[in-house]
Amino acid sequence: MYRLLFLLIFLITSCGGGSSSSSGEVNTVIPNNQNNDPETCTEYQQRILKCELTHKGLDRYYYIQLAHPEAEGLSSVLFNLHGYGSDAIEQMNYTNFNNLANTKENNFILIHPQGAPLNTALTSSSSHWNSGGWTIGSTVDDVDFIDTIIALVSQKYDLNQNRIYSTGMSNGGFMSYHLACNLSSKIAAVASVTGSMSSETYESCNPDHPTSILQVHGSIDVTVPFQGNSALGMRSVNDVMDYWKLYNACDVDPTSIIIDYFEIEIAVQHDTYSNCLNDVHVELYKIEGMGHTWPYKGRYGISATEIIWEFINTYDINGRMD
Repeated sequence: MYRLLFLLIFLITSCGGGSSSSSGEVNTVIPNNQNNDPETCTEYQQRILKCELTHKGLDRYYYIQLAHPEAEGLSSVLFNLHGYGSDAIEQMNYTNFNNLANTKENNFILIHPQGAPLNTALTSSSSHWNSGGWTIGSTVDDVDFIDTIIALVSQKYDLNQNRIYSTGMSNGGFMSYHLACNLSSKIAAVASVTGSMSSETYESCNPDHPTSILQVHGSIDVTVPFQGNSALGMRSVNDVMDYWKLYNACDVDPTSIIIDYFEIEIAVQHDTYSNCLNDVHVELYKIEGMGHTWPYKGRYGISATEIIWEFINTYDINGRMD
């Protein structure tokens, strides 16, 4: 029991990202949407809005970075979900997808939603995503929250509905898999960094199309161990890869390469499961010597932010794009 409590406390303090910054928010009101979840959006930074709404009795919000004003055609959407106990601004600053979204060539809308507080018999936190495992007991409907955001954003902007993606850190990675299983009609591909699938997500997963999956994980992660943690309802990363390679009917064995970064004493193993339905891929980057963090090139040889965008930008909801 004491071990479980220790691990829960460790999760609370370990699943976030970098430091947050001041908002500089101003009250520039954007008209409410005319649906069941009206929202009010205010300017946070240039081309970044903070949108607030009441969803199923809870005050919720998200930050949205608009596509580059010179981008042409329908915009894709990337959800970037923070870790347990973290927040949307911390995830925004930590992962820095903003620079990628700030180009007309990439043409995507970047969304950082905020998780709700959690108070259960097991644990409490300032924020979480209800994806099972140690968050069991939560009554927050985060799948519908994300679906509601998609509906609200679709009312205001021209979206490519076939190109909606989710990524996240730790609990945000768990939630991204949860969306791939439970909001499959909307989610084209997902990428998880230091996350996994909870036992509940794994056992009830019911996607309705082949789905490209990217996992980035450290070999010495003790918060979300590569080998899993049954006490906290975390499946191993190998279990996750096995699930998606079987669901997508990929090759049983991956193509595996090891990249050595001698100057920083880091090795990265990249496994790719190919020949899947609809030409989707299931990929894993296992970084030797990395713990529970978001990898950057200078420290770990690869940038999770860059490889995630390169990966998801290859697929839509129908599989690999020509």
